[in-house]
Amino acid sequence: MLLETPFHPRTATLCHHRRWRNWSGYAIALSYEPSHEYEYYAVRSGAALFDISPLRKYEITGTDAAALVDRIVTRNVADCPEGRVLYSPWCDEAGKLIDDGTVQRLDADRFRITAADPCLRWFQDCGLGMDADVRDISLELAALALQGPTSGDILAGLVTGADIASVSYFGLTKGTVGSSPVTITRTGYTGDLGYELWVRPEHALDLWDALMEMGRGYGIAPAGLDALDMARIEAGLLLKEVDYVSAWTALIESRKSSPYEAGLGWAVQPRSGRDFVGGRALAREAAQPSKWAFAGLEVDWPRIERRFASVGLPPLVAGKASREPVPIFAAGAQVGFVTSSTFSPILKKYIALATLQRDFARPGGRVDFELTVEFVRHEVPATVVKTPFFDPARKRA
Repeated sequence: MLLETPFHPRTATLCHHRRWRNWSGYAIALSYEPSHEYEYYAVRSGAALFDISPLRKYEITGTDAAALVDRIVTRNVADCPEGRVLYSPWCDEAGKLIDDGTVQRLDADRFRITAADPCLRWFQDCGLGMDADVRDISLELAALALQGPTSGDILAGLVTGADIASVSYFGLTKGTVGSSPVTITRTGYTGDLGYELWVRPEHALDLWDALMEMGRGYGIAPAGLDALDMARIEAGLLLKEVDYVSAWTALIESRKSSPYEAGLGWAVQPRSGRDFVGGRALAREAAQPSKWAFAGLEVDWPRIERRFASVGLPPLVAGKASREPVPIFAAGAQVGFVTSSTFSPILKKYIALATLQRDFARPGGRVDFELTVEFVRHEVPATVVKTPFFDPARKRA
């Protein structure tokens, strides 16, 4: 039996065809409509409302809270002032990815970290001997992601006690919706203008109702994981256990990835006089890079269409995003693999996230994407490109 989030009384009513996915033991809608396309376009042209309550949430407090968070993550926490949010991965001592999430600096000595999977014991172990308390507050907070170009307008007309227009990208503020206290971060997993709202479970339904009511004139729609998957690929955002395998769950060493190999080298920030978990290993890798690198691919769509048309079929790779690994070749030899791919409706391109040998990961390079049509394998040309594929100015404006 899957667990129900605090928003389930609303999402269950709206999810008429009962398509659910298990997210950390909770039932989360894959889509509310018969097709996810309407929800996807709500992300890009209106506002989409996602239930993200299954995220793990941890609070770290105490005089050594900042020092502990700085030890755990690869980002320089000293550069994060109060009221700001950092995105960061964290690694094991070998510099291999464990998980990634956001770090919210609520006060000087109070942080909130979100994660995909349980990390309580790891965070506590990293803080051994430090004056810092780590608590799992996953059940104490429900969360919604309001994403899309009209999301700011919806919140501006709804939230009191906070100036939504002044909240910058990766900023944080606190306000109220009706009588419900809400923490609002300008963050999200869609690569668009968006906000995430953090609220006590007893206020969850009031918050949902208020957002849906205010959003009626702004193209709001509840949205599920199918639409989210397409949007996050367009944004070049990684999904744990799909685009990288956690060092805790990898069955063999070669399945593990470092931040550099996963395209997160920008998030590795050495700091003078302070070490962080995995820092020494990552310094060695920075000096002598791995043979693997992260890249985006644009696959030749006309060639895909022709391959399917040759057997009398439409291009069956359009529609939902794929998390199936696909080999990538160059001159007949395998040089990497795709981890996530989708047809982007807004870009009118077939795009993919890939791990490639470094020599083949340079933007502008040409490789071959394996495409299976009616049980026959073919190779279709693809071009290596930088990510994100979709990066609207409104996201940061």
